[in-house]
Amino acid sequence: MGCGPGTITADLAALVPRGHVTGIDGTGDILDKARSAAAERSLTNTTFRTGDAQALPFPDASFDVVHAHQVLQHLGDPVGALREMRRVCAPGGLVAVRDADYAAMTWHPASPGLDRWLELYRSVARASGGEPDAGRRLRAWALEAGFTGVTATASAWCYADEEERAWWGGLWADRTTTSGYAERAASGTRTGRSWSGSRRPGVSGRQRPTAGSRCSTGNCSAGCDDLRTGPQVTALPPSRTRDEPRGEPPVSAPLPSPHPARS
Repeated sequence: MGCGPGTITADLAALVPRGHVTGIDGTGDILDKARSAAAERSLTNTTFRTGDAQALPFPDASFDVVHAHQVLQHLGDPVGALREMRRVCAPGGLVAVRDADYAAMTWHPASPGLDRWLELYRSVARASGGEPDAGRRLRAWALEAGFTGVTATASAWCYADEEERAWWGGLWADRTTTSGYAERAASGTRTGRSWSGSRRPGVSGRQRPTAGSRCSTGNCSAGCDDLRTGPQVTALPPSRTRDEPRGEPPVSAPLPSPHPARS
């Protein structure tokens, strides 16, 4: 859910070659990139379509695994979205969500510019109807949505070397100047939104930096929380590799599920 350019969806599809993976997003134009990402990897077990997180266009119990990465933080009703994810998940299946917690981000040395960036992003995200500090709320949201057997974990990314700082700093430079988030920050418009109705704040297609790139943002540690829940919970420990796709924010490497995803 909220597949964006499809790199994570492609990773999941590669793990279940005998299953089928469906990616859904509220913005139709980005799904062309998702289809291209799957085609580039010769994946034939994927489907991409538009839809609303609050009213998923699938019958009850349609999937064995329902996954959303960095999505709930952008929704005005994350609990409602979790209820929808629960509805379309088959008995014995798994619902897995992961979201950042912007208030947990920190860096050294101190930077007034980064302080201002964080203040601005959190303000714009909330004005747009989202919750930038979603990570710490995932368990509470899941319980409110009616889940039992909830497993909550937390992990951190540290952008310490020159290449990683260049990637992270460049990514946010793009978002701050050319994205929907930039437009809202510049206009100061306070409007409600839904996942199906507008682009999520700050989505960018920036790739890993080339050698020799420079960034002066310093070190950053970004905290993200994971939540996996289902009638029979399987704990999937998060991990990250340097070769992980960088077109989207990093994601924990998913492990194969005993219930392959299907359409």
